[in-house]
Amino acid sequence: MRSITVPLSFGLPKPLSRLLPAAAVSTTVMVFSITALSFILTAAKTLGVDGAAIRGWIATIYGIPAALSFFLTFRYRQPLFVAWSVQGVIFATSLAGSASYAELRGACLIAGCVVFILGALGLTERVARWLPGPIVIAMVAGAVLPYVAGVFTALGNAPVIVGAAFVAYVLGRRLLPARIPPVLPAVVIGSSVAGLAGRLDLTQLRWTPPLIQRMAPAFSFETLAAFAPIAAVLITAQANLPAVVYILSQGYRAPGRLIEMLTGAGTAVGCLFGLTPICMGSFFAVPTAGPEAGDVGVRHWSVYFSAAGFMAIALLAGLAAELLRIVPGPLLLALAGLGLVGVLASTLREVVRGPLVLGPLVTFSVALSHITVLGLGPLFWALVLGTAVSLLLEGEQLRALGSNRTGK
Repeated sequence: MRSITVPLSFGLPKPLSRLLPAAAVSTTVMVFSITALSFILTAAKTLGVDGAAIRGWIATIYGIPAALSFFLTFRYRQPLFVAWSVQGVIFATSLAGSASYAELRGACLIAGCVVFILGALGLTERVARWLPGPIVIAMVAGAVLPYVAGVFTALGNAPVIVGAAFVAYVLGRRLLPARIPPVLPAVVIGSSVAGLAGRLDLTQLRWTPPLIQRMAPAFSFETLAAFAPIAAVLITAQANLPAVVYILSQGYRAPGRLIEMLTGAGTAVGCLFGLTPICMGSFFAVPTAGPEAGDVGVRHWSVYFSAAGFMAIALLAGLAAELLRIVPGPLLLALAGLGLVGVLASTLREVVRGPLVLGPLVTFSVALSHITVLGLGPLFWALVLGTAVSLLLEGEQLRALGSNRTGK
C-alpha cells in the first residue's frame, strides 16, 4: 500500500476553494450527528435521565470526541475523526430494565479501561494492518447503501421538500463546477422549501447552557458481565478497527495504538459525566478520509470542520436536544443520503475492481443484513465472514494483494 506523506503545514491551503469538498463532507457528518441525537434522547427517556443530566450527557458525548479529533488531526495532519458509538448507546438502552444508569456508566468505564489496555498492547493495530482493504471498503459500501436508498423513502414521506432537495442535488452535480459539492445546494434549497412550507418550527429555538456535573458511577457484577465486554468489542472491533483499516487503505499511516488508547481513556473519563462509549467514527471515516473530502493534502480539514460542528453541539446541548423537532426528519434523512452518493459510488468502484471478488461480495451482503450474534451487529460479522471467505477461496488473490500493499 502506498503511504502518503502529508506536509505539516500550519496555514490555510491555497486556493481556499480546495476546502470546499471538505466543508461539504462536514455538512453530511453534521446531518448524521444531529439525527443521532434521537438515540441519546430515546436512551435518556428509557433510563430515566432528567433534563439537566441530558444536557450534560450531550455536551460530554460530543465534546470529548471533538477535542480528541482536533488533537489527533492537528498532531498527524491526517483525517482522524473520533465520534461515539451509536451501537453502544443502543445496547445500553436494551439493558434498562436490569441495570441503572449509574451501573451502565460504571460498566462503560471498565470497558474504556479494557480498550486502553488493548491499545497499549497494540493488538488492534496489528489486526488492522492484516485485514484486507477491499473487505473493509465492501463493508462501508453495504453500510452506506441503505442511507442512499433512504432518500427515496423520505421522498415518499415529504415529496415537495425532499423532491426540491433532490432536484437541487442533480442540477448541482450537472451545472456547478466540480469544486462545489452538489449537497450544498441541496441543503440550501431543501431548507428554503421547508421554511416556505411551514415545516421549520423555529418556535422551538431556545438555548440553555449545558450543565456538566460529575456523577459517581456504580458497579455491579451483573451489569459489568453483561455490558463491559460487548461495549469493549463494539468500540474496538466494530468501530476503531474498520476506521483504521480504511484510513490505511487511503495511504495514510494511522496511529492505531494511540487511537485505541485515547478512545479508551475518553470513554473512561466521559463516563464520570454521562454514558460515553467513545470510538473512531468508522462510518464517518469514509467521507472524511476518502476522495470525497478533496485531495490528500486537505482531507484532514474535513475533520476540523466536523469536529467544530461536534463542539457546537456540545456547547449548544440544550438547543441540540430540540433540533429534531425543528427540522423535518425526512429532510434530514434525505440530505444525509444525498451526501453519501459519492461515497457509495467510489466504494462500489473499489469493490468490483478486484482482485478480491467473493470475499467483498459476502462482506457487502452481510453489511446489508440485520444479523446480530453475540450482541455484535452486521458490520462486525461482515468483516469476519468476508475475510474468512477470501482466506478459504481467494488465497492467491490475497497474496497478490499483500504483495501490492508491501510494494513487492
